[in-house]
Amino acid sequence: MALTGPGVRTAGERLAVYRLMPSMRRFRTLSLEEHAHRRLIRWLRTGAAEDLPESLRAEWVGDPRLRRAEFPCGYPGAPVFSRRVADLLAYDLKAAGRQLPVVVPEDAESPYVLQLVEQVVDCVDTRRSAKPKKTTGQMKITVFRPDALPSHLPAFRVPEFPGGVHWNGWAVRCLTDLLGDDLEARLIWSEDRNLAPHPAPWGF
Repeated sequence: MALTGPGVRTAGERLAVYRLMPSMRRFRTLSLEEHAHRRLIRWLRTGAAEDLPESLRAEWVGDPRLRRAEFPCGYPGAPVFSRRVADLLAYDLKAAGRQLPVVVPEDAESPYVLQLVEQVVDCVDTRRSAKPKKTTGQMKITVFRPDALPSHLPAFRVPEFPGGVHWNGWAVRCLTDLLGDDLEARLIWSEDRNLAPHPAPWGF
């Protein structure tokens, strides 16, 4: 399944924003090396080029007999994809930012990449959203301004919480088609008021 153009939101599809995580199914996940991950977090907050690592080292965790997840990391600002998925979604993911190699010492090649989401968009309705946490910027309740939401992007970040990647509903639908139950999509906000947001979208 290859996407053929930006913003594959279908006619009549309501705006929705999600946080993505690996599902709770049993498979191996990746743990990013702490130093590089800290540098990435600094870059997410500062945007300074000197803070950004060129690649990230990682190691597999979990039972070696289990298969490896294709969305193997749950870090809020570090979406990692198998290269298969990244290649299938390359056209659309490019709109959100660059990709960095994820180096796993036990693998001869680098079959995983980190999607570096560079687009930061001021689209939060701060009057209706929860106050960001001082330490992280996370918001328990986030309400978006539909007129400002970058619905043409698969993913974006917001000034209030630059360390977290938000995903538009159409991109989540495409990823779910590829990954199925391997992916957990936690609803943060939707135009459809019949849909209840996840009570703790950024928690584990």
